[in-house]
Amino acid sequence: MKKPIFTDKAPLAIGPYSQAIQWGDVVFISGQIPLIPATGELNNATFEDETNQVFDNLEAICNEIGGTLNNILKLTIFLTDLSKFDTVNKIMESRFSEPFPARATVEISKLPKEVNIEMDAILSVQA
Repeated sequence: MKKPIFTDKAPLAIGPYSQAIQWGDVVFISGQIPLIPATGELNNATFEDETNQVFDNLEAICNEIGGTLNNILKLTIFLTDLSKFDTVNKIMESRFSEPFPARATVEISKLPKEVNIEMDAILSVQA
């Protein structure tokens, strides 16, 4: 049975979807953009700010189900400018431990609220 996951430490959904859905030991986290949970405002002064805020939002959802970023099995990153790929890699190396999750990075033309980055994730809560 699927179970919705919600935390006020991550942004509210901006459409008809859940922050995350748990199915057994697997959790599917919806796409996260650099919204500050407390205010709903964008943290977009720099690309680094955007990227760290997205990781903060993912981490808050992971924490809500008793996990961490290191429970992520598959991460998908959407960028409006693939030249930012190296910046994402550096920040990711500082936020994750090896073995790193499987990952896809895709350049797209536009994201919600005109942000430059969005990520979704699949994680396991199994020990």
